[in-house]
Amino acid sequence: MAILNQQIRYKFLELLPIILLFFISLNGNSIINFNFFSINIHYILVYYWVLKRPQILGYGFIFLSGIITDVVLGLPLGVNALTLIIIAAIASYIRVVTVRVSLITDWVSFVFALLVANFIYFIALYLSNFEVNYLFLFKNSIFTSVLYPFFWIIFKLFSNLVRIDSHA
Repeated sequence: MAILNQQIRYKFLELLPIILLFFISLNGNSIINFNFFSINIHYILVYYWVLKRPQILGYGFIFLSGIITDVVLGLPLGVNALTLIIIAAIASYIRVVTVRVSLITDWVSFVFALLVANFIYFIALYLSNFEVNYLFLFKNSIFTSVLYPFFWIIFKLFSNLVRIDSHA
């Protein structure tokens, strides 16, 4: 019975990134706003878990999360889904070509993924005749890229604490 409880606990902890992804989508708070800066936690969550543990966060879940976010925020359908899939695709590519995993390599590649995703986000909103706040998008990109190492460390500690590798 104790082994069954432990297995249920590990399965729940393995599902925690998916639960967090959909909580962020359904809540409509993919961007954490403070007085001066904002962070797009959605991008960080998708990038880290696709890069480190792709079996936990699937592309279908990521796409569905983006669609839900578009509906909740009232954006043109598919804009967030497209940007999240692009971030996941870049993370998947980086996972394949990276030889030595470190925070610096992940951070540099995340900045590149963030630039590409925000460019696609901007183009999609512009072509949809949707109003784009350039300053907000720029500040959000800067602070999301600067605070990525903080979330990388938190997710790494969670992954080590749960020992997702050994219980997959």
